[in-house]
Amino acid sequence: MPELPEVEVVRAGLEPAVSGARVLAVHVTDERALTRHDGPAEDFADRLTGRTIAAAVRRGKFLWMPLEQPGGDGTPEALVAHLGMSGQILLGRDRPAARHRRIVIAVQPSGTDPDGAPEAPVELEFVDQRTFGSMAIDTTVPTVDGAPAGFAGASDDRAPDAAWRRRIPTQVSHIARDPLDPAFDDDRFLQMARKRSSGIKRVLLDQGVVSGIGNIYADESLWAAKLHYDRPADRLPRAALRLLLEEVRTVLRRALEDGGTSFDAQYVNVNGQSGYFSQRLNVYGQQGKPCPRCGTTIVRQEFMNRSSHICPVCQPRPRLRTR
Repeated sequence: MPELPEVEVVRAGLEPAVSGARVLAVHVTDERALTRHDGPAEDFADRLTGRTIAAAVRRGKFLWMPLEQPGGDGTPEALVAHLGMSGQILLGRDRPAARHRRIVIAVQPSGTDPDGAPEAPVELEFVDQRTFGSMAIDTTVPTVDGAPAGFAGASDDRAPDAAWRRRIPTQVSHIARDPLDPAFDDDRFLQMARKRSSGIKRVLLDQGVVSGIGNIYADESLWAAKLHYDRPADRLPRAALRLLLEEVRTVLRRALEDGGTSFDAQYVNVNGQSGYFSQRLNVYGQQGKPCPRCGTTIVRQEFMNRSSHICPVCQPRPRLRTR
C-alpha cells in the first residue's frame, strides 16, 4: 500500500496541473471506484463537472483536492482520492487508455503555454488494478487545532490564508498528522505512545496516533533506531521515542528524494514512472542478506497478517514482562 512518500510524489505531480484548474468532464468507467462516494456515478460527475480545483493537499497517506464553491455558497467540499493497495493517478494528453482505468477527469489547467495561450486540457486517470482504492466528493470541516489541514506544496505560499487551508474532508478528519507536517506535535505523540502497552510497531501503524507510516517505513525506522518491533511502547524511554521519531523523519525524507518505493508496476508517479528507494532499503524485503550495520543475517517474521524484517542482533527481542 502506498505510504506517505508515494502519496506525496503523486500529490506533487498533480499540483501544477490541478491547482486552479476547471473540471471539464468526468467519466466513470467502473462504479466500484466510488465506494466511498455518497451517491451514484451520475451524482459524482454532475457535482464535479464545472468546479474549480483549488490545490492538491496531503495528510499522511491521504490525498484530496479542495473544490471552490460556486458563488461561495454551500458547505465546502473536496475531491478525495484513496489509492488503496494499487491505485494510481496518471496525467496525460491524448494518451492510450490505461488498463484498469476506473475514472477519467478532464481538466483545463489555469496556466498558459510559452506563446501565452491557455494550456491544453489534461486528463486525470484513476487507475486501480485491485479496486480497493476510490474517489469521492466529501464535505470538509475545520481542523480541530486551527492549523492547515495538510501539505499543499506551492499552494501553501500562494494561498496561505485561503479558507480551504484549514478545512479537512470528513473522511480524513480522524487521521492524525504525519511526522513531516509542521503542525505535528512531538509531545502529543510521546504521550500517546507511552500510554500503549502494545509493541512500538503497532503504534507506528496506528493512523490515529501518527499517519503516513506503513510496513516498509516502520521496519526501516525501527532498524535505524535499533528497536525491535515488539518492544512495548509504554516501556520505552522518552529519549528512545524521540530518536525513533527523528529516524522516521529521516527515512521518509530519503524516500521522498528517491520518488518513493516501487517493487512492481502498481506504484508509479503521475507520469507512470517508478520510485527507486527500494535500492536503499536496509531491512525491508532484505531477508537472508547481511545487516548493513553488523553483518548478521536479516530475518523476516510474521506480524499482524503481514511481516516484519529485523536484524536479530541490532534489534533484540524484548524480555517478557515480569510481575
